[in-house]
Formats: sequence, structure tokens, C-alpha cells
Amino acid sequence: MSRRVRQKREHSWGEKTNISSQTLDCGSLTSATISGVDWTTLPDDTVIQLLSYLNYRDRASLASTCQTFRLLSSSPCLWGSLDLRSHRFDTGAAVSLSPRCKNLQRLKFHAAGSADALVSLQARELREISGDFCRDITDAALSVIAARHEMLESVHFGPDACERISSDAIKALAYCCPRLRRLWMSGVKEVNGDAINALAEHCRKLKDVGFVESDNIDEVSLGNLNSVKFLSVAGTRNLKWGSAAQVLSRLPCLVCLDISRTDVNLSAITRFLSSSQNLKVLCALNCPVFEGEVDSNTMQSHKGKVLLTFLNDIFKGVTSLFADNSKNVTDVLQYWRRTKNRDKNLDEIVVWIEWVFSYSLLRIAENNLKELDDFWLTQGAAVLLSLLRSSQEEVQERAATAVATFVVIDDENATVDCQRAEAILRGDGIRLLLDLARSCQEGLQSEAAKAIANLSIDSKVAKAVAESGGINILANLAKSINRLVAEEAAGGLWNLSVGDDHKGAIAEAGGIKALVDLIFKWSSNTDGLLEHATGALANLGADEKCSMEVSVAGGIHALAMLARTCKFEGVQEQAARALANLAAHGDSNSNNSAIGQEAGALEALVQLTYSQNEAVRQEAAGALWNLSFDDKNREAIAAAGGVEALVALAQSSSSASQGLQERAAGALWGLSVSESNSIAIGRQGGIAPLIGFASSDTEDVHETAAGALWNLAFYRENALHIVQDGGVKPLIHLCSSSVSKMARFMAALALVYMFDVRIDTSVPIGPSSPGSSKILNMDGVGRMALKHVEEFVTSFYDPQTFHSAAASLVPNALAQIAEAIRIPEAGHLRCRFKCFGLCI
Repeated sequence: MSRRVRQKREHSWGEKTNISSQTLDCGSLTSATISGVDWTTLPDDTVIQLLSYLNYRDRASLASTCQTFRLLSSSPCLWGSLDLRSHRFDTGAAVSLSPRCKNLQRLKFHAAGSADALVSLQARELREISGDFCRDITDAALSVIAARHEMLESVHFGPDACERISSDAIKALAYCCPRLRRLWMSGVKEVNGDAINALAEHCRKLKDVGFVESDNIDEVSLGNLNSVKFLSVAGTRNLKWGSAAQVLSRLPCLVCLDISRTDVNLSAITRFLSSSQNLKVLCALNCPVFEGEVDSNTMQSHKGKVLLTFLNDIFKGVTSLFADNSKNVTDVLQYWRRTKNRDKNLDEIVVWIEWVFSYSLLRIAENNLKELDDFWLTQGAAVLLSLLRSSQEEVQERAATAVATFVVIDDENATVDCQRAEAILRGDGIRLLLDLARSCQEGLQSEAAKAIANLSIDSKVAKAVAESGGINILANLAKSINRLVAEEAAGGLWNLSVGDDHKGAIAEAGGIKALVDLIFKWSSNTDGLLEHATGALANLGADEKCSMEVSVAGGIHALAMLARTCKFEGVQEQAARALANLAAHGDSNSNNSAIGQEAGALEALVQLTYSQNEAVRQEAAGALWNLSFDDKNREAIAAAGGVEALVALAQSSSSASQGLQERAAGALWGLSVSESNSIAIGRQGGIAPLIGFASSDTEDVHETAAGALWNLAFYRENALHIVQDGGVKPLIHLCSSSVSKMARFMAALALVYMFDVRIDTSVPIGPSSPGSSKILNMDGVGRMALKHVEEFVTSFYDPQTFHSAAASLVPNALAQIAEAIRIPEAGHLRCRFKCFGLCI
């Protein structure tokens, strides 16, 4: 439903509980007494209070320890409300819970696959149900729910569309549940007159109705809902506003009306404001037709009615509902929450305003309209911050989701709007979100963690999150047994692990161990969670110290397992990238060789180079490139079919991304250090694509291609292939024209290797079919090539500077000469190729 951002790439143990001295001084939990406490002797009320703070799994675990706790955990007061959205709720679970649910009154659940299970709870006293992911709920399921729960007073399905619910189910609900006071449904395709009339006839206490995001509503029949005080048709299409304004204006009890995100016009809004008897609040957020017709200066208020629209200051509009002492309040909703002596009728109105605001702002954020940029900065961010402080948990959740959504402007490229993110930062939003993340409510935890993750793409916000203790909070949430919470927390650690600023803090908070444990705990059917965890480990693996901690925590085994077994391309990409980064510290730790020794790791990476996904192929090739710097790995990669795979990858990458071309050439460069691999690469057709890469305008690509051709040219057969496949000209061009000194250097070495005595004076070039090949005079080509090599060498030579330095022997002058002729990367090459037993 909502967009989320993931950071894509960056190349290159248990928690201890601290007991304060104050607690020790009180004498209740000292080391001398804590082990001797008989918890079953605590007063029943105390135990029940403690149980109320536990989630359902922990409560069940504690109940299984003894008969006393089992009896107390079944107390009716602990089972008046259930939130099963983060739990698997099927018929089996419902049957298991049913003995405790005789007094259950409020239930939240994921509707997908759970509608039938709800009946099995046998909660005949149920008053409120709230379900999301409602696409699978059918008319039959809702009718059975209604028939078995005639005491229902509140039904809320959304914000996902109820695509399979029709007017027939709404009629059944009206017939079976006469006590219904609140009905909210999203995305019902049609709400016809029969359904609305049934509600009006049988549900005489119906007070709050929302038919939002619907395709078609019988607006005339809405005029029969005489008991309704609060009505929302937000996002609904195909309403006839002339007749709708006429009938709704006559509703005797209507106090608040939400027509946001509709095509309502100025005429209809004028009718509502002028004719409705008891209407106090008309909410019309993001109504393009109306906003295009009206002058914002003329629509402040009318006869004591408040119009809430993007054209006006929303907080000022709400303020007009209150007494004069609220006029100078910045956040009127927070002012209301803190007011002690509140008017009951006004309370209902403000609670409804919070509800519809959270709904509409989430939908508007999802649409990501460019024309609303100013709104988000001038008003929208402030409203969302206020909603995060709401006393309604559902409002807080939707506000957190909206924050996570509205900051994202391009989720594919991990891009957020920094102005929006920093507006949340300036409004103390990070503290608010971290407070929600610390909540005992898992729904709030996951949505707050998602918002923190997305906001942390901005470096200023990331710094604030770290300074506010957010890394410790996310690391703890990553240990959650709730998959959704763990997934969002891992996403937050992924984004915070970009760059070097927070890697150490994540490690110190136990984040690395938590991320590795997530892979083992949720090893299947949890693609999003695994992608977040592996992405974070990939970023952390770019740091040498963190890379060792990943290895100690079992990360190499976990990542290799995913590379072998996971079929989800996002996980494959991040697992390969993580292994590449872990292998990049070969000179300073043993991770490179450890990956090679991990059963099936190299074979899995070789197989990933055949993936249909370019990003997966690129990361797998990068991992094989880094791993090929270890002698044993190099031979093991070849034994696993790595030469054939990488040659095929290079051959298929002529039009691929520069990153893939660079890594394919780099992997072949690494393998080509071995004589047998070098000859195999030439014989299997690897030279032609490398020559193509050497012709690239991209420095990284032609640099790695030059390195590979340099190694290959050491052998006569390969040198001949380079000449025959047209490689001389690209190498000459690199030697004389590349912006990379390193590429020029390696191209020069390749040419020198080729044009010593190892190639005959004339060789055929081009196609090998009879009569079609051309003969190349090697003597002339060699002289031309070596001339360019000489020019490259002499380009480092300034006679006047050299003679002056030699004559004076001044250290500074000699140092300047040394710096002028130095190729920084060559030192690394010398070290690398010294290890390989080659000289340059």
C-alpha cells in the first residue's frame, strides 16, 4: 500500500539489561534476592497488571510455567481486546484462542485468510472489529460474521479496497447487527440504495459512516441516514453533486462531512455551507475541481461552519471550533488533547477530524502529486506531526505510514525529499517516531520503524536518529519475533549503515548479530525481511572491523545459504553484494578465504552470473572478482565453471550497464592471473568482449578491461587472439588517450608483452573463413604500438626538471619528480601481483 525506500548499495551479542543503582538501593531486585523470589506469591492484581504489558506470545509462554499463572492469564480483563494483525490468524489459532475469548469485545486482524477464523473464535460479545488487507473478504464471509456477532457496534475494513464486498453484504450487516454505531469501508465498488436504506431502517443508532474510495454510491439514499452525525465519502467517484448536496444538506443530525479527494464543485460546497442545519465541519482536502473554481480569500467560514481545505490554514480552521483562548495555539489538536475540561460533543468532532485527516493524508501521500509540494512544507508535515501525538492508535499508525510515504519521491532509486524529511526533523518528529517505536504495540512499532528508515536516507535525519538512541531501538526491534517489526527495523539499519558514520554504532548496539539471526530465523517466505537484512549486512561488510563481526556472527554461512537457496532476486542481489564486500578485505582478514571454504558459496555465485536480473549478475561478478584475489579461490572458481560463466557474461554484456561491464571484466582480470585460467579465457572467446570493453568511454570499464588484456597478453596464444580480434587499436588508444594513468600503464604493458618476439611477423586478422581474412604486418604494427608506449613513458619526463633536480639533489625537487611520475594505483598492483608470483 505504501511506498518504502531501500538503500541499494555501498561497495568498497545478546542484549544486557542494566539495573540502576536506584533500583538496587530499593532492595527489590538485588542480586541476593532476585533468584529467591517466588513470583507465584505476588498479589493476583499485580500479576494481571504485569501480564497486560506482555504481547500474546509472551503471555502464553508465561502462562505455561505454572497453574497459578495459567489461571491468571485467562482473566477476562486481559482478553477484552486482541490485535492479531501481526500474527497468523487461521481457524486453528482461533480454536486455540476461543476458550479465552468469551468476553472479547475488540478485535483487529489482517482480513486476508482470516474472515472464516473470526467465526471460530466464538466471541459472541464482540463489539468492534477492524480488518485490513480486505481484498479477500467476500459477501458470504461478511454475512456469516454479521450473523454470528449480532452485538457488533463498530465495523472498519480498510484502508485497502474491499473489492469482493457488495451491497448484499452491507444489507446482511444491517439486518443482523441493529446495534451498529460505526461503519467504515474502503473500496466497495457499489453501495446501492437498498443497502443504505437497510442501514437507515435497521441500525437506528448508526452515528458514523464512511464509504471511502468507492466507485458508486447512491447519493439520494444517503439522505435517509437520519441518525448519522459523521459521514465520509472521501475519494469516491461518480457522485452527482447536485442531488448529493440537496439531500445531505437536509440530514437532521449531520455534524461533520468529509468529501476530500472527490470532484466536488464550488456550487455543492456552497450549498452545504449555506443550507445544512447542524453541520459544523466540512472537510474538503485535495478537491481539484473546487480548488480550481474558488478564490481562497472568500471561503474562510460561513454561518459558524468550518471548511477545512488546502486553500486555507487547516489548524486555524480547527481552532475556530474552540474558545478564544486557543487562538494563538500553534498545534490546536495538541491543545485540545491537553485540555482538562472538555466538551463531549467537541471531543467527538476532533476525534473524527483526526481520523479523516490521517486517512486522507495517507492517500494523498501515496499519490505523490508534485503540485502538493508546497502544502507538505507549509502545512502537511505539521499536521502529520500532530497526528503522531494522537491518543488514537489507528491514527498514529496511519500518520507514521504517511510520514514514511510522503518523504519518498523515488523509491526505486532510494530518493527522498530532503526538505520534507527535515521538516519532520525540525518538528521533533524523530523523537515522536522513536517513542512510537518503543511502544508495546507492534503495529506502531513497525510503522514507526518504517518511517525512521525512510527518513534516514537524509544524512541530517540519520545523524539525529543516531544521536537520539535510534540505532539501539532499531537493533532491539530487529530481534522482534514479529516479522513485520523485524523487517522494518532491518530496513532502518540498512539505511543508517550507508557511509561510515553509523556502522560502528550499529555493531556496538548488537545490530550485526541481530541481522544475521534474522536470516536464520526467517529463512523462507520472507523476501522483504531477508532483503533488508542482507542489504544492511552488505553495507556493514564494507567496513573492515564490521566485516569481521559479520563473520564471527555466522554471517558468511547465512549469506552463502541465501545465495544458494533463495529465489527472490532482491535477496540474491544483496547477498552477492554482501559477500563481495566481505571479501574485499583480503589483505587484512581471512573473510576472503573463509567464503571460498564455505560449502557451495562459490558455486552459488557462479550460478548467479546466469541470472535474468542484471543487478544480480553484476553483484555476483563483483563478488567473484574480489574472491579471485585468493589463490585457492581462483582455482575453485574455475573448477566451478567460473571461466565459462564469466566469459558468457562478458559476451552478453555489450549493451549492459557500465557497472556490470566493469565487474565482468574485473572478474576475468582476477581469474586471468592463473596461467591455466588465462589460456582458458582466450580459448573460450573471452578476449573479444574485453576488447569491446577496452573501447568504452567509461574509465572504470576500460581500466579493468586493460588489466585483463594485460594478463592475457602474457601468453603467446592470447596475444595472437588480441591482434586477430582487433585489440591493438583500442590498446593504443588507451595508452595514448585514457584519462586514467592506470589504464594507460596497463595498456602499455599489454602492448609490450604482445610485440616482443612471441608473435610472428605477419598474422591473419578478421574472419577466419577461407579467402576472407586479411594479413596484418606485425612488424609495422609493433613499431607503431611501441612508439605510443615510448610516448607514454616520456610523458612523465621533463628534461629541464630532471636535470635541475639531478644537479641540485634537493630533496623537495626530487620528491616533486617522484610524485609526478607516480601512478598511485600501481603500488596496489605491485603488491597484488607480487602475491600472484608475476612481475610487471
